[in-house]
Amino acid sequence: MIAIQFLTRLPTPRVTVTGEAFAQSMRWFPAVGLIVGVLVAAAAWAGAQVDPWVASLLALLTWVGVTGGLHLDGLGDIADATGAAHKDRDRLLAVLADPHLGSFGAIAIALQLAAKLVLGHAMVEAGHYEALALVPFAARIGPLLWTRILPSLHDGLGARFRGAVRPVDLAIWGALLLLAAIAVSPAMLVAPVLMLLWAAWLRSRIGGISGDGHGGGIEVVETALMLAVLCAAALR
Repeated sequence: MIAIQFLTRLPTPRVTVTGEAFAQSMRWFPAVGLIVGVLVAAAAWAGAQVDPWVASLLALLTWVGVTGGLHLDGLGDIADATGAAHKDRDRLLAVLADPHLGSFGAIAIALQLAAKLVLGHAMVEAGHYEALALVPFAARIGPLLWTRILPSLHDGLGARFRGAVRPVDLAIWGALLLLAAIAVSPAMLVAPVLMLLWAAWLRSRIGGISGDGHGGGIEVVETALMLAVLCAAALR
């Protein structure tokens, strides 16, 4: 319930929780991702009864609407911060903490939305509804990994999750990802590689993980997984 409230705009009963319970809710991020994915795939299927482009648009609107653009905001902040990284680290952190959207962030969000629209259209035309449903699930395993292997960038949202994710959580979700890949698309197995690449990029470019790093990473992994599914299908 806590994870659903945090990651989505779905109507749920409001509950008051402790900081520890909030941090532990991260263990359920992939499950929330599956809920998001099912809703996105359902919207795509419904729209496909009219036209593949309508299907892709409905899927994208559902994706953004259900999540409230939370992860897009993180992607935009990361883009703005890295655009300022050529100056100094203090400037990078200041831009990352700035709630206003800059030109780099606006471009990154626009490109991300365009990419999901085009890739969603291709997935609808190929009938990859099951894979589309699994993409948000797989991408939300990323925060569990990143919070385990990356230092906290500052004492913010990313730091609150540190220590809440256990190795057994990663093992369980990793096993479920493997089963999903076997059942639906082996291309899903590229997800851990994408997550590690994002972690390496964050460490070298920014220095650690934050809430924005989690959100931006989810967006990047989602788009890359959609592309991977399509490429794998084309090579068969």
